[in-house]
Amino acid sequence: MVGIPGLEQFHIWIGIPFCTIYLVALVGNGILLYLITMDRSLHEPMFFFLSMLASTDLILCNTCVPKMLGILWLKAQKITFSGCLTQLFFLHFSFFLDSAILLGMAFDRYLAICSPLRYSSVLTPRTIVKILAGIVGRSFSIILPVVFLVKRLPFCRTRIIPHTYCEHIAVARLSCASISINIWYGFTMPLMAIMSDLILIGISYTLILRAVFHLPSRDARQKALSTCGSHVSVILIFYTSALFSAVTHRFGHNISLTFHIMFANLYVAIPPALNPIIYGVKTKQI
Repeated sequence: MVGIPGLEQFHIWIGIPFCTIYLVALVGNGILLYLITMDRSLHEPMFFFLSMLASTDLILCNTCVPKMLGILWLKAQKITFSGCLTQLFFLHFSFFLDSAILLGMAFDRYLAICSPLRYSSVLTPRTIVKILAGIVGRSFSIILPVVFLVKRLPFCRTRIIPHTYCEHIAVARLSCASISINIWYGFTMPLMAIMSDLILIGISYTLILRAVFHLPSRDARQKALSTCGSHVSVILIFYTSALFSAVTHRFGHNISLTFHIMFANLYVAIPPALNPIIYGVKTKQI
């Protein structure tokens, strides 16, 4: 893996802000998990989903950033094929986990605001465990075929990836066989999963807003909306960057490779660093 093409002479300097962002992500998500684990008042469904989000963010940034820093600073550009497949799996697996967890958090806010009397009876610990199993199972079933689609390919040409981590299509393009199945699956399945999550989140927040604007007092409306503020901020950061990255990879043929790689690295580093800050600032209990 060559790092960021066209900016090789700046690799050492580029690594400094990425290292800083990475440390912020580690410390922020670590503190979040520690607080939720140790403080019994935070043992509620909302904070369980938040701990799942923090754990997934740690998986995402640890999958990509340490290797990226090794490439930028230590010229550690080699990776085994099995190591590349492992990185590819956890990269995309954590992406779909993040999306599904944000959907679960939207459902949590819907119940808390639209059906507060049923909140504790619906989101029982047993139900939350089932939701977690469904989230993990869906993400695993979407990504596992990708590993086998890459593993079946013959690699008889160059084995140089113009990237800082092993991304599905970037690896598949090194093959000397047809990758039409990889392109079809790699674009269609993520799009369907993400769009379905976005539609369900949109429905949840439409019902939430309708319920909020029927509340009798302005203070009650502001209090209800404030409980959703951090979640909406995280949704905007995650989906805006994810959809922009997907669209530019698929249709942005006139955009330089350097921009693609830089944005892809920002995508795996910045959201995990911002999420705990947003929840730390906007959530009164934290």
